[in-house]
Amino acid sequence: MSLEIIKENGFSYVERGEGKVLLLLHGLFGALSNWEYVLERFSKDYKVVIPLMPIYELPLLGANVDGLAKFIHKFVEYKNYDKVTLLGNSLGGHVGLVYTLNHPERVHSMMLTGSSGLYEESMGGSYPKREDYNYIKERVEYTFYNPATATKELVDEVFEIVNNRNKILRILSMAKSAMRHNLRDEIPSITIPVSLIWGKDDHITPPEVGEEFHTLLPNSELTFIDQCGHAAMMEKPEEFNDILEKFLVKTLQ
Repeated sequence: MSLEIIKENGFSYVERGEGKVLLLLHGLFGALSNWEYVLERFSKDYKVVIPLMPIYELPLLGANVDGLAKFIHKFVEYKNYDKVTLLGNSLGGHVGLVYTLNHPERVHSMMLTGSSGLYEESMGGSYPKREDYNYIKERVEYTFYNPATATKELVDEVFEIVNNRNKILRILSMAKSAMRHNLRDEIPSITIPVSLIWGKDDHITPPEVGEEFHTLLPNSELTFIDQCGHAAMMEKPEEFNDILEKFLVKTLQ
């Protein structure tokens, strides 16, 4: 599935379909393609939008969760979207939470999968062997229940990122920011409907993190997917989309 990327006013994004806006936020090592199965299924009924977050372009001092949340606010204002449904994976979920806390009037509902914001074992913490391809391959495979989900293309992409000085500095800054920026005390004020879709075999944000989000978010529902790791929308796309569709039908239609 080829993604047509729109570039305008300093933003790069995918936008497909018409209707209520689903705004999809990728993770720290994520890409627009991480959401391709969601885009394919839901652009028939909704306007699906995937902005490319400027993780490697932000000034080093601004390479943090707050910096990305401000970027998303500028993007939403530029596009003049009203009452979006935010979907966030990993760091993208964390950014979505911060954005919602800062601009609750702009968000109708939310879906989080493998979100940071409470706890995560981040790949961005350190890279003792970042020049060792096999080590990076093992770390990427660790993201998934089924190691085969970590394609050579995906491993090559992460290997290039961690061996690029400009990118690795921002990755480390962003990862440390996410670990420092714990939202436990703020999350209960988010009262919009939230669907938590969690891999039962997520090693990075384990199942108990999903359970804690469920406890803290007063209007949330939690669904686990068996034999699934940190990126459910990639590893178990059909099951993930079925759960998401039920939530969207209930909250948006």
